[in-house]
Amino acid sequence: MATPNLDALDHQLIDLLARDARVSNRKIAAELGVTEGTVRGRIKRLQQDGLIAFTAITGFEMGTRTRLAFINIQADVDRVREVARIIAEIPGINAVLIAMGQFNITAMCLIDELDRLVELASDQILAIDGVHHVETSIAVKTVKYNARMAKITRPEVIDDDD
Repeated sequence: MATPNLDALDHQLIDLLARDARVSNRKIAAELGVTEGTVRGRIKRLQQDGLIAFTAITGFEMGTRTRLAFINIQADVDRVREVARIIAEIPGINAVLIAMGQFNITAMCLIDELDRLVELASDQILAIDGVHHVETSIAVKTVKYNARMAKITRPEVIDDDD
């Protein structure tokens, strides 16, 4: 993927929107010293290029029993990227990170029941060729979470009939 070509105005616009995505184009234009049309056009381009998106981020408290769970995976070094891509396709997995250390992949998900975590970790991920070991952990208390840094939501239900 090519590095996006962003100028100073793009960076200023993104910084303002990151602080408050509900700010009006008129206010942004006044603060940046450009026209409202320029702001509208820049936002549209940034969205089309997949560099920004607008969404409501809910807290973990929205789910009555929803818990953030981590699945740490030890995979063959020469198959890490392939295994990570396979894991990313599993419904219910919200994030997949390639890491350094004892575990070279970490998957994150939201679960309501421990059985679902067992199904994901043991039945699905451990069954992937090249995966040697998985360990799970569940967040029991959130001390700090910056939703701007890592948005974690329930994945959309994928209908195989489509």
